[in-house]
Amino acid sequence: MKTKLSLIILLFIFTVSPVQADNKTEQYQKACDADSAKACDTLGRRYASQGLYKKARPLLQKALQIREKLLGTNHPVVAQSLNNLALLYKQQGLYKQAEPLYKQAFEIRKELLGEEHIDVAQSLNNLAELYRAQKLYEKAEPLYKQALQIVEKVLDAEHPIVAINLNNLALLYKSQGLYQQAEPLYQRALQIREKALGAEHPNVAISLNNLASLYQAQGLYKQAEPLYKKALQIQEKVLNPEHPAVANSLNNLAELYKNQGLYEQAEPLYLRALQIMEKTVGKNHPHSKLIQQNYNVLTRMKATKK
Repeated sequence: MKTKLSLIILLFIFTVSPVQADNKTEQYQKACDADSAKACDTLGRRYASQGLYKKARPLLQKALQIREKLLGTNHPVVAQSLNNLALLYKQQGLYKQAEPLYKQAFEIRKELLGEEHIDVAQSLNNLAELYRAQKLYEKAEPLYKQALQIVEKVLDAEHPIVAINLNNLALLYKSQGLYQQAEPLYQRALQIREKALGAEHPNVAISLNNLASLYQAQGLYKQAEPLYKKALQIQEKVLNPEHPAVANSLNNLAELYKNQGLYEQAEPLYLRALQIMEKTVGKNHPHSKLIQQNYNVLTRMKATKK
């Protein structure tokens, strides 16, 4: 009798109704699909960062498709997927395909989060970046300014995210040759980052590079050089000597020397930058190709000089 009773109890404990089983299956399927979307999104963004756009595209499209099916078309996570895919299109120069995705993400965020949310500011900034890439400066400027206004209000005027928005607006002005308007924005961004993050943070190095680039564009080489060198020094110390960011700074400094006809000083910097890029991200990455092109120009200029 004890054996039979135990068996009945066990059967009672482990028996699940068909409805419960279906619910559990659905929950597991959703969890599985969500994990699949996350994996596709992560791998897609990784490929995109390496310049492997053809590999990235189907993964980011799949992530978006899964998330829209699971969460509906009006969800913050879907908006993030739309942003990721739009950024990929932008990187490929597919601006007409990127724009409606950025706009859809913006509308989702504005409706769900309100007009003064940090994610709404990000969407405005993304759309402005897209317009700047197409030299549609009049469309980009009010979006950059609106994004900046939101982050200053929601966060704090000294927040590092404010520095990002200041940099973007400064770059817009620099692209138009409006150097006097760009300079105070770059300087303010640098001050914010130094105060909030410390003098040897990688983002401080980015601001130094930006300001140096502005001076270089104006032919102010003596003002640009120490900033480029300081940025490189920070990156080599805080990151490592073979980080892609170091390669970019080496390229910037090499460009500065090349523009002054200092070819012997520029050449080893280009070569080291190329070596780092090819080792870390490969020869086919857009940044590797850009540095190679810059080095090729230097080679031709040296040959012409002889």
